[in-house]
This record gives sequence, structure tokens and C-alpha cells, in this order.
Amino acid sequence: MIHYPLPFPREELLAMPESAYMDEAQIEFFRALLLQQKAELVDNARLTGEHLRETEANADPSDRATQEEEHALELRVRDRERKLMSKIDQALARLDDGSYGYCQDTGDPIGLPRLLARPTATLCLEAQERREKQQRLQRD
Repeated sequence: MIHYPLPFPREELLAMPESAYMDEAQIEFFRALLLQQKAELVDNARLTGEHLRETEANADPSDRATQEEEHALELRVRDRERKLMSKIDQALARLDDGSYGYCQDTGDPIGLPRLLARPTATLCLEAQERREKQQRLQRD
């Protein structure tokens, strides 16, 4: 697996002044973080593929059913990871175009703590909460 070391610790990132928001150092930090996550996803997909190819078919119906359920679970996880891979690619593109770290709805900074928790975030916390509230109201 390719390793993308972070240029400095997370604590150092959080200690930076607000005026440094999305400066070159922070952009490189998040680029390394996103590339690291992407490499992990690629590695997980490779391991899953190997595991699915290596698994032998069981003659016992209950063992076969268990095995099929495990495969289905692995494939669901891979599908979620595939979607995350797409979000990572989009976040890397935003890093390149200068829009990374800013809310798509308001244009306000998303904030370092939120980006550390969810590096693919596109909305600030307030905009995300508004969107989730609207979705809940539409479902009800």
C-alpha cells in the first residue's frame, strides 16, 4: 500500500490561527489525508477481491448460506467505499480549484474540526443541519 504521511500532526493543524485557513500548508495536509484514505480504500478493494476469489464453495447448505451472506456484506461495504472514493476524488478536485474547505451553500469556512472528522465535507455544520432537517420534514 502506498503511504501518504501527513506533513504535520493534527494538533499542529488545529493550533494554527484562523488567518491560515486553507493556506498552502493546510491544503497539503488535507491532500495527504485524502490520498491516504484513497490508498486504504484501494487496498481494501484489492483484499476483498482476493478473498472472494479464494473462497471455496461449501456443500453444506447452511455453510453456503453463511458464506453468501458474508460475501453480500463485503460487497455492500465495497459499494459504500466506492461511493466514498468518488467523494474523495471530488474533494481532491476542490483542493485543486481552491474551493475545498468552504461551504457549497453559504461560502463560509467549513472549519478544521469538521474537515478532520469528515475530509469530504462540502457543507458547514449549520448548512448540513438545515439540509438534514429539510430531509426529515420531507419524509414525514
